Amino acid sequence: LWRLEYCARLLKTNHFRTAASNTSFPAVWMLLAQHSGRIPGLFVVVKKNSFFTMPETVEDKTNPELYLPHPGVRGMTLLNREAFKRTVVVPALKVKKEIVHSVLKSLKQSVLKRPGLKRVVEDPEDEDSRFVILDPHKVLEFSLGESEQQLLKQLSVHPEVSKYHLELTYENFKSEEILRAVLPEGQDVTSGFSRVGHIAHLNLRDHQLPYRHLIGQVIIDKNPGITCVVNKTNIIDSTYRNFEMEVLAGENNLVTKVKENNLAYELDFSKVYWNPRLSTEHGRIVELLKAGDVLFDVFAGIGPFAIPAAKRKCRVFANDLNPESYTWLLHNCKLNKVDTKVKAFNMDGRDFLRGPVREELSKELPLLKEEQKTAFHIVMNLPALAVEFLDVFRHLLVGEPCSPAGLPTVHCYGFSKHSNPARDIQERAEATLGTSLAGRCSTFLVRNVAPNKEMLCLSFQIPADVLYKRPCP
Repeated sequence: LWRLEYCARLLKTNHFRTAASNTSFPAVWMLLAQHSGRIPGLFVVVKKNSFFTMPETVEDKTNPELYLPHPGVRGMTLLNREAFKRTVVVPALKVKKEIVHSVLKSLKQSVLKRPGLKRVVEDPEDEDSRFVILDPHKVLEFSLGESEQQLLKQLSVHPEVSKYHLELTYENFKSEEILRAVLPEGQDVTSGFSRVGHIAHLNLRDHQLPYRHLIGQVIIDKNPGITCVVNKTNIIDSTYRNFEMEVLAGENNLVTKVKENNLAYELDFSKVYWNPRLSTEHGRIVELLKAGDVLFDVFAGIGPFAIPAAKRKCRVFANDLNPESYTWLLHNCKLNKVDTKVKAFNMDGRDFLRGPVREELSKELPLLKEEQKTAFHIVMNLPALAVEFLDVFRHLLVGEPCSPAGLPTVHCYGFSKHSNPARDIQERAEATLGTSLAGRCSTFLVRNVAPNKEMLCLSFQIPADVLYKRPCP
């Protein structure tokens, strides 16, 4: 798409301007094909000799590598910012300094835009004039188009474009350009990361590891506010869902503060689980709750479900097995002034369900009346294992079932690599519960975790025949 848009601009600003009156239709398509690399199906309608018989046109002499750093940086593993310097020739327009602002406004589409680069520079030979630096990809052949020339004519500016030798430095390149110039040709470049407060979290591939410290420093340089870059060194398979990580660059300070949905959280990123990509999902579930509802958060972490639920005046029971998560959960409840509304536990998920959850449901459900609006929600956000915990609900309570409206709603998260992930997670949940959920559940796609791996949320009311064990007569 970028190439096609570029070719369209090329035809509009260059080819049609100089030779439109005597350019044949096949020749135009040949020019498109020349600059796009390949356009399937076009060459069958272009005669072999079209290229040689077409009228003389202005070639596009812009260098596709014009803004790449110096080629000598290829293979660099220790960042040397001075090595990125290079000098390029770009178009520039000489104007009187008092009308620079008007010229910039008129030519805003043609002015060169690069990180940290001045668009206006002094003329060493004339203190009353300035050079406006133009983008050679938009000012082809160092010549302005008719529309630009008309605008300059209104400002009494001579449209002649000069060649200006511009020095580009490390500061003028984007992080993607720097890393693409350093890593071996043809290999993937990682410039994306998850941001957790002042920490940038990377998942580097094996071929990028020799350059990991350079990559970390580039990310710090190009992203204000990032002072620490870490790389995950193993998958999340520990009991407490935290992963080992290596500090690649910056300060070794992994205690950070984040904001999500207008609430603040503090955490030690090396000891607890936090994923900024789940912000929308946290908000979606909390929006389902009403004041007076009860939330049981089985794998609460540091509180991204529990704390906003408490802010909505819900009664909250929050649990996490990780002692560090439990400590930060208590801390964040105080930080957000909901410590009196959240009962926190440091237990295994099964023990939490069979203990505090069963106790509360046994006490509350028999008292529910048909007209009461209280709803009970159980969140199980442990995608790798949560489905396996659903068997706990089988005959968790003893007695006669409450009204159908009072049955707790479970929001269970899981991963799936199946071609039909929604059906897969439902079938796995049904197998664990020992009953069908057909017509009694909904599935929400949370996010794509990896190629062919989805994270989903299965929501359902626990069937009465599953939740209750009726006493023998």
